[in-house]
Amino acid sequence: MNTALRITAFATALAATFGTAYAVGNGIDPVIEKKDGGAAAHAEEGGGHGDGHGEKGDKTAPAAEASYRIGLKTPRLTADRRGELSFVIEDEKGRPLTAYSREHGKELHLIVASRDLTVYRHLHPARDATGTWSTPVDLPEAGSYRIFADFKAKGAAEGTVQAAEVAVAGPYKPKELPKASTVAEVDGYEVRLGGKLTPGKASDLVLNVSKDGRPVKNLQPYLGAYGHLVALREGDLEYLHVHPNEGGPGPDISFTAETTAKGAYRLFLDFQHEGKVRTAAFTVYTDGAAQPQPEGEGGGHGH
Repeated sequence: MNTALRITAFATALAATFGTAYAVGNGIDPVIEKKDGGAAAHAEEGGGHGDGHGEKGDKTAPAAEASYRIGLKTPRLTADRRGELSFVIEDEKGRPLTAYSREHGKELHLIVASRDLTVYRHLHPARDATGTWSTPVDLPEAGSYRIFADFKAKGAAEGTVQAAEVAVAGPYKPKELPKASTVAEVDGYEVRLGGKLTPGKASDLVLNVSKDGRPVKNLQPYLGAYGHLVALREGDLEYLHVHPNEGGPGPDISFTAETTAKGAYRLFLDFQHEGKVRTAAFTVYTDGAAQPQPEGEGGGHGH
C-alpha cells in the first residue's frame, strides 16, 4: 500500500475548506493537508479495525467538513518536571468534540516537539466524557514546544491535524539541529536510512533495523503497523506523518512520503521489538536544500 501525506506551508492560517481539508491550529503558520488514503492519525489502544490502514488512494470530501482547533487547558509546563497536558478539540462554535473514529487503535495521536527539534514525544492521551484529553508528560528542556493532535471526527470523510504552542518554563539553552546522518542508534539498535526526500515528488524511504550487527527480522506491530514515521521541518515545523508500505516484519520498513518544500527535516521512526517501542531520530536535507558548512569552510555553519 502506497501511503503518503502531502504537506504545504502558507504564510497565514486558513480555515478548513471543502475538498482539500486543510487543517491549522491557533494561527500557527504551517497548514497541513491530509488526505484519507494517506498518512492518517493513530487512535485509542484496544480498539481499531482490520490492520488499521486506510484504503489505497485519495478520497473526495463530501459537501462540507467541520473545522477544529485545539483549546489548551495547560498552555504552560515546567522543564524536567512531570506534569499533565490537557486540551480539548473544539469546533468552530467552541463546542468540544466527543465523537471520534479510531485509526490505528487510537482516537487521537499527540506529537510533541521542541522548536529546535531535539525533544520529541509521541503520546496517546485519554479522553473524559466532556471531551477533555489529558496525558502525563515530562519535557527535559525549557522553551517553546508545538503539539500536533492527529485525529478523525466520527462521520468525517477525512482526518485532520491541529497544532498549538506550549511554553515550558526553565533555563533556556538553544540547541542547534543535530548533524545530518543516515544512521541512528537507540538502546543497542542501529537504524539505517536509505533514500532521499525530493520536494514535489513521492520519495521512497527505507529504514533498516539491526541489533548487535544482526538484522532484526521479527519486529512487532505497533498500532497496526511495523513502523510509524513522523517528519518535522526545521523553522516552521511542517508536519508529515506516514505509515509504512506493505511488508515486514523487518529488517526493512519502507515508506513513501511527499513534501513540497526544501529544507532540513528531523525524521522520527517509532518501531517495536521485544515488547518495547523505541524511537530512532535522523536529520536529513531534501534534494536542493543548502546544508550547513563547518566553520572555516565557506564561512559559518548555517544556523
